[in-house]
Amino acid sequence: MQRYQSLGMPFQIGNLTIKNRFCMAPIGGGQHHLPGGGLKDETIQYLVERAKGGFGLIFTGALAADCTVDPYTGIGPAILQNPDAFKMTATELNERTNGYGTKVFAQITMGLGRNYPDLPAPSSVHVFRHPGTFSPELTHDQIKSKIESVIKAAKIAQDSGFAGVEVHSIHWGYLLDQFALSMMNHRTDEYGGSLENRLRAAKEILEGIKQVCGSKYPVSMRLGLKTYVKDFEKATLTGEEEAGRTLEEGIRIAQLLESYGYDCLSVDTGTYDSFYYACPPMYMPKGFVVELAAKAKEAVKIPILAGGRMNDPDIAEAAIRDGKIDAVVMGRAALADPEYPNKVLTGHTERIRPCIACNQGCITRLQQGKQPSCAVNPAAMREMRYALKPSVQQKKVAVIGGGVAGMEAARVAAIRGHKVSLYEKNQELGGNLIPGGSHRFKKEVRELNAWYRNELSLLPVEVHTGEAVTAEQVKNMGADVVILATGSTPIMPRVPGINDPKVVGCMDAFAHPEKVGQRVVVIGGGLVGCEMALDYAQEGKEVTVVEALPKILSSGIPSPIPNGQMIPDLFEYHHVNVLEGHKLSAVVDGKAILDCDGQKKELEADTFVIAVGFRPAPSMAQELSDCGAAVYEIGDEQQVSTILHAVWDGYEVGNNI
Repeated sequence: MQRYQSLGMPFQIGNLTIKNRFCMAPIGGGQHHLPGGGLKDETIQYLVERAKGGFGLIFTGALAADCTVDPYTGIGPAILQNPDAFKMTATELNERTNGYGTKVFAQITMGLGRNYPDLPAPSSVHVFRHPGTFSPELTHDQIKSKIESVIKAAKIAQDSGFAGVEVHSIHWGYLLDQFALSMMNHRTDEYGGSLENRLRAAKEILEGIKQVCGSKYPVSMRLGLKTYVKDFEKATLTGEEEAGRTLEEGIRIAQLLESYGYDCLSVDTGTYDSFYYACPPMYMPKGFVVELAAKAKEAVKIPILAGGRMNDPDIAEAAIRDGKIDAVVMGRAALADPEYPNKVLTGHTERIRPCIACNQGCITRLQQGKQPSCAVNPAAMREMRYALKPSVQQKKVAVIGGGVAGMEAARVAAIRGHKVSLYEKNQELGGNLIPGGSHRFKKEVRELNAWYRNELSLLPVEVHTGEAVTAEQVKNMGADVVILATGSTPIMPRVPGINDPKVVGCMDAFAHPEKVGQRVVVIGGGLVGCEMALDYAQEGKEVTVVEALPKILSSGIPSPIPNGQMIPDLFEYHHVNVLEGHKLSAVVDGKAILDCDGQKKELEADTFVIAVGFRPAPSMAQELSDCGAAVYEIGDEQQVSTILHAVWDGYEVGNNI
C-alpha cells in the first residue's frame, strides 16, 4: 500500500474535483504584475512549475481589485485597472496549468489595511511597525465601493479561466480581518459592533460573487482561527491573554462563513503583530495548526485546508487520514521545492529540498520591496531568468570547501555538464551546516545537509573528504575553474582571561556539548548566540545572554520579523536572562567582568560561551593568481552572511561558469 495514500486522494470543493490533497499557498503580490497590469511571464512560469510539480490546487498571490479608494494598493496594479491585460495573461496561466490537471484559484483582496502605511482600515488604528502613525478610516461609501470591486474582479477571474476564487482574507490582520477583529474595528454602523456586523463585508462579497459568477462557482476564504495577540505589536506565545480572536470565535466565524455560502476554508493562525504564528520560523513545531484546524472541521461540513508548517508528509498524511483536515496548504515549502508533491507521491521524499523556515528569501525580501525568492532555491519566483542552463563547453572545476556554498556550486556545475571535484578538509560534508543544525529546533538544517550529500552522491562529482589542500596542490590539479568556499571561523574577543577553562568558543561548544555546564552565559546576542541560548534553555539550563549593543538581534543581517519576534518571547517563556548594553571586558577567576556605561558587573557561571561573530577563513586566492584558472570566492569566504547568501553564491557561480 502506498505510504501516502491519503495525500494522493482527490477531494471536492463544491462540485470541483481537486486531484490530490496538496495545495500551494498564495505568496507575494506586486512582483507578480506588469506595471500596466496583467501577470508577468515569469509569474506564469513560476506557477506552472508548481503545477508540473504535482500540486492539485494553487492559490495565486493576493490580487488587488480596487483602484479608486486606495490607488496605492501595496501589491501592484489592480485587476480593474486593466482587465483586458489581466484576462489575457491569466488565461494563459490557466490554459498551461490545466495541462497538468491542476486547478488555480485567484486570491482577490479587499485591501491590506493597517498592515502598511497610508492604506485605509475599518477604523483609525495603529499602523504595524510605524509608531505614532494611524491608518485612515474607510467611509461607508468606500466600503461599498471596495466590496463591489472584489465582486467585479471575481467575474473577470472567472472569465480568465480560474477554477474558483479565494477571498483575501480574514487572516494575518489584513483588511477583512481588521473588520472581523473587535480590537481593530470600532465602527458604529452596520459594519461594526456584533460579530455578524463585523463579518458583513465578507458576507456581501460572497453574495455578490455568487450572483455574478453563479451559485456553483467555488469561493474559499483564508481564515485565521486564532490571532495570538495581547495587543498591537505584541504576540502571546502561549495563546493566553488573547486580545484578538480566540479559537472559539474563530470556529464561530467558520460556521457563519459556511452559512453564508463559502465553499471552503483555508485555515491558519496569527497576524502581523504575532507574525511567528502567521509565518512560523523553525522554532515553531511542524503541524502545530492541525489540532486547531480539527476543531474547525468538527464544526463545519465544508472542506478545511490547513497551512502553517505543514511540510512534513507524515504529519500531513496522518491529519488527513484521521479526518482532522481535508488538505494541506504549503507556501514556503513550494518555493523550496516545486516538485514536493510528486516526490512524496512517488516515494522519493529523500529528494525533497527542505524549506528551512528561515524567512529570509521569502517574506523578508517581500517586505523589503525586493524580489522574493527562497534561501535554498535561488530560482524560485524567477525560473525564467535563473533556470539552469547546459554548459557550452565542459570545464574541469575544483571546488575547495564542502560547506553549503561549495556543495551548491558543485551540484549546479555538475548538473550543467562540467567535470567537478569537491575537496573538504573535514571528514564529512556540511561545513557550518553541521554545528548550525545541531539545535533541537534545527532539524531542517540537518535535512538540508543530508539533501546536499544525497544529491551529490547521485551526480558525477568526485568528493574528497578529509583532504586539506594547499594552493600548490590546487595549482597542480589542472582545473579550468577554481571555486573557493572555505567558509568562516569564529571571532574570539581579545580580553584578559579569554583562555580561562570556563570560556568556550561557540564552535567548540557545538562540537563538545559536554563542555557546557548547567549555568551558561552566552556572550553575544546575535542570531547564533540567541539560538544557542534558546537551545540551552530548552535543555533546562540556567541561561544568560550578554549583548554589547542596546538590543539583541540588532547586529549583522537584520532578523526576519517572525524570527525576531519569537526569540524574545521564547526567552521570556524559558526564563532566559538578557543583559543588553553590557560588554565583556575580562574573565577573572572564573567570573565574567562586564562593562555597562562604565559600571563593572561580575557574572558567575559554569561556562561562558563566546558567540560574537565570524570572520572569513584565510583565503588562498592571492596564491592562485598565477595558476591559469579562473578563481572565484563564494559564501562566507567572500562575506560572512547567511545560508541564503552561501546558496545563492554557489548557484550563481555554478550556473555561469
